[in-house]
Amino acid sequence: HRSKILAAAMGVSWSTRSNSDCCIVVVDPYSTGGMVVSELLRREFQVIALWTKEVGENRGHFPAAAEGVPERFFAELDQQNSLPETAQIIKEAADDKELVAVMCGGETGVKVADALAEFMGLRGNSTADGMDNRRDKRVQQNAVKKAGLRSVRSACGTTWSDVAHFAEQEKYPLIVKPVESAGSDGVKKCNTKEEAQQHFELLMNSQRKCGAQGAAVLLQEFLKGTEYIVDAVTCDGVHKITMVWVYDRRAANEGDFVNFGQKCVLADLDVAQQLIKYSKACLDALRITNGASHTEVMLTEDGPCLVEVNSRCHGLSGAWMPLVQALTGYNQVGVCVDAFVDRGAFEKLPELPPSPFLAEGEIVNLISYHEGIVEATPGFQRVRQLPSLVYLEETVHIGDHLCKTTDLFTVTGMAVLIHGDPKCLAADVAQIRQMEMDGELFHLKTPLLTRFALRLRRATS
Repeated sequence: HRSKILAAAMGVSWSTRSNSDCCIVVVDPYSTGGMVVSELLRREFQVIALWTKEVGENRGHFPAAAEGVPERFFAELDQQNSLPETAQIIKEAADDKELVAVMCGGETGVKVADALAEFMGLRGNSTADGMDNRRDKRVQQNAVKKAGLRSVRSACGTTWSDVAHFAEQEKYPLIVKPVESAGSDGVKKCNTKEEAQQHFELLMNSQRKCGAQGAAVLLQEFLKGTEYIVDAVTCDGVHKITMVWVYDRRAANEGDFVNFGQKCVLADLDVAQQLIKYSKACLDALRITNGASHTEVMLTEDGPCLVEVNSRCHGLSGAWMPLVQALTGYNQVGVCVDAFVDRGAFEKLPELPPSPFLAEGEIVNLISYHEGIVEATPGFQRVRQLPSLVYLEETVHIGDHLCKTTDLFTVTGMAVLIHGDPKCLAADVAQIRQMEMDGELFHLKTPLLTRFALRLRRATS
């Protein structure tokens, strides 16, 4: 079992003898939340899936690698109208099992997980002092600013008049985004006041993929720099870093922040040390004392500045887990479970990942520069044959309408590459990028008018 391998890698051992009599609630267990459930099931815990009212279309989106999900759920429940009601149906579903933890699965579950754990007297994060919604980017920036840390200049509102003064005074471009979102959902760089107002109104009238309808919208200064991720797990206020990443974000098609992939950063580098110190201070400012966190930080000319803190495991359906496991010997999902059910294993974990890494690799998102109906996917087969490939997620299939990639939700796939030879790794990445540019990942249906023009050209040539 991977959990036993993980334990061995950390030099600890544990028994699952009584775990089957314990029950753990995972709130909105989609994406990597499904992998959290799978890890709990491997350790023989009983798992109750609690779906919140905000989960929306994310409900039931489980990674293919999440063994036992959803068929081995002990129960599946829906959030009720009040905390006492929700707690009551959980107790009834648990029956004679002991409730030992409430954990957050996906981004939409953050608020309920915090509130429910606190209400039921279980390990979690306090909702006191305005921390009842840590998803709110406005709350995050205000807390960081209050702690004396670099924060983003911003304005927030539900009507344009709330933010109009900021929009008139701040230099352009500006960032306009929902206060609750994920995967760059709804985030746009606006170059004029008119463009900012148009996008503001669009967001206020739209249901975002990971946010509540009618939520407020943020206008923020545009941060120039390189964006990093600091993944951590916290137990009773002790933060342990599981990985530092750097985003490969570029403008492509009509998207300003297209994520081409991400690479792992050695924790002993000066840049990583600076980011780790800052991100830990952000976690303290947000009073995150238990659980996983995924902190996005922009390294600007005047130092690190918070983009956002996600109080859950790194997303991407856990596809990054084999890479981190290969590089460090453990991963954030396993460590997060340790923080809630095996404190001894958590305490023995080092505060930082090893330097140097145990292997080399990166995550490559597959980008589309073309549009049309997919007839075939020959590029996926070619990617599968690359020497460094260990995992490929295909998000576009035959018969789908292929869109140009503008955000995380329109990438066509994701490849996890690991290899002992850096040159081989670089060559594989270059081959993928060339296939993207040449349109060789997919065969698209040729429009009728184009086919007619081609026949006419051949006939007259």
